[in-house]
Amino acid sequence: MLFVFTYAQQKGTAKNPFILNPTDSTVVWGSYWSEMPPVLHIHSGDYVRVRTVLTSNPEHLIKAGVPANQIEKQLIAVQAVKDRGPGGHVLTGPVFIEEAAPGDVLEVHIDSIDLPIDYGYNGIGQGGFLSDEIFDRKTKIIHLDREKMLGHFADGIEIPLHPFFGSMGVAPPKKAGRWNSAPPWIHGGNLDNKELVTGTSLYLPVFVKGALFEIGDGHAAQGDGEVDITAIETSLIGKLHFIVHKGKSLQWPRAESATHIITMGFDRDLNAATHIAVRQMIDYLMQTKKLSEADAYMLCSVAADVVITELVDGNVGVHVMLPKYIFVSH
Repeated sequence: MLFVFTYAQQKGTAKNPFILNPTDSTVVWGSYWSEMPPVLHIHSGDYVRVRTVLTSNPEHLIKAGVPANQIEKQLIAVQAVKDRGPGGHVLTGPVFIEEAAPGDVLEVHIDSIDLPIDYGYNGIGQGGFLSDEIFDRKTKIIHLDREKMLGHFADGIEIPLHPFFGSMGVAPPKKAGRWNSAPPWIHGGNLDNKELVTGTSLYLPVFVKGALFEIGDGHAAQGDGEVDITAIETSLIGKLHFIVHKGKSLQWPRAESATHIITMGFDRDLNAATHIAVRQMIDYLMQTKKLSEADAYMLCSVAADVVITELVDGNVGVHVMLPKYIFVSH
């Protein structure tokens, strides 16, 4: 009798992380949803090396000027996905974190981000901020110099590359149903926040058992606002460290970089999104620095920057950046 033993990796470490690559069975096309079956089960503390594909299709890229032999095999493979929508992003996942339960906070630390291909694109979309004024639906292929970390936009114009994942989120509350991948919300999702680079931690409220984390929409570079509805769209490989925080609560996504605390707000109305982001920073200062509401409000006015994250995703985004160097230890 022949016995066949298979090895199942028990833990994802920094040196030996779980590997999650995009295939037609490991991606979600266009949604965050509490009923989506997970493709990977991990524990709090585990590391995952995840790859994402750019938001496009082979035919469009070839038409825009990418040689057919440079189209990623992963992008070709995911075209077999039949269950699509309502959004257009191809998201790797979901990842089920065993310890995560409703009411917890999921920390996703971005340990590293790499560029697996040497091109990206920018395309003027129908949903761009000036789509009622600029009608050219042009797509530009942008060469990425991965050694110099520059994107060649045009002769004499080079864009510094600061890659980040445009979409990172968990399943929204069950009552939200199958949430379109385009508008960011309390679950995160299509944040399009260019501050979420290597070394940053993103904190997300958990709404369902396991959290069901998804990731995609890789960007090599982006301006605040993302006004034509795309950045330098490209594929990415990231190593992520997942940590579940019990006994903490969070209403909206929050982030922390080496230099800043970042609160976020999203709404169809820019004023409402700004109100959420500023209010979240005030609440953070009251909870963690024990400031009064008035002092927290004043500190936001004298030290924080209020930034438009994006104007084009259905829900617009605003984030508040508070520098950590102002907190001097005695």
